[in-house]
Amino acid sequence: MGFSITLSEIIILISSVILASSFSAYAIYSGTTLQSSIMRSLSDAKSAFEIRVTIAYATVNDTTNPPHFIIYAKNTGIIPITNFGLIDIYFGEYGKASLYTYDPDANVGSGRFSLEDSDGDGVWEIAETATIRVYPKSELSASLYEVKISLYRGLSDSYVFAPP
Repeated sequence: MGFSITLSEIIILISSVILASSFSAYAIYSGTTLQSSIMRSLSDAKSAFEIRVTIAYATVNDTTNPPHFIIYAKNTGIIPITNFGLIDIYFGEYGKASLYTYDPDANVGSGRFSLEDSDGDGVWEIAETATIRVYPKSELSASLYEVKISLYRGLSDSYVFAPP
């Protein structure tokens, strides 16, 4: 009888060590996964602060029919912007803006925008001002316009202006 009690205690001891080890391994795995998720979120948030533009000025160019709009924006982030296709422009009458997507060959009436960096090398460098031309499909006539530049994984900027 003494032998069976000792054997039972050994089995219970081994079982509890295995269960404790399994629980510890799962806790470590969960902690590592959580840490990885937090680090990824912090990295995404950091990159959002590294990519940023500021709208300096916007105006109407009425030399075309329908008139198009010119926006001057400065790269105020710490990373150059190379893929203009990831930029969205929301433009229109105040409170009724429409989405405009990038097209390097955008022209009058296309409903798209073009972007040209100041030195023309195709890279929107840090502290460089770019000229953005927004071409609405039809004529817009409002007393107040708004424009918002939205970057992929970056900080956006908006600007409200009255036509000259």
